[in-house]
Amino acid sequence: MASHEPVFDAVVLPHLRRGDWLTLLLGGICVALLTFKLWSGDLADKAIIRSGGKIFREVPLSRDQQIEVPGPLGTSIIAIRQRKARIASDPSPRQYCVRQGWLQQSGEIAICLPNQVSVELTGSTRKYDSLNY
Repeated sequence: MASHEPVFDAVVLPHLRRGDWLTLLLGGICVALLTFKLWSGDLADKAIIRSGGKIFREVPLSRDQQIEVPGPLGTSIIAIRQRKARIASDPSPRQYCVRQGWLQQSGEIAICLPNQVSVELTGSTRKYDSLNY
């Protein structure tokens, strides 16, 4: 019968040399740096607010303000403070968009589907995700 011992330890580890370990270490560092660079967006410059699928307003994040956005269920309130944006209140039943909290990186978005209101942050580069792959 075949043994169920780990083959990797017995076959590979004794044959790895210092250069091999250095290559593995540098490769791991490169993967970590690329992951950080590709999956983190820049800070956003402005917010695009939509209502009913159409752009309601584009506002800079440099000025603190509250914006009332009409929707089919009522009024949603978008809060902008300290270069961040969030949906502060919404008449939707489950409040998923309100619970999403503060958005600050380019490409982040909060959507209230029942009230058809959304806020999306934009900037020089977008945060990577599977939608813009």
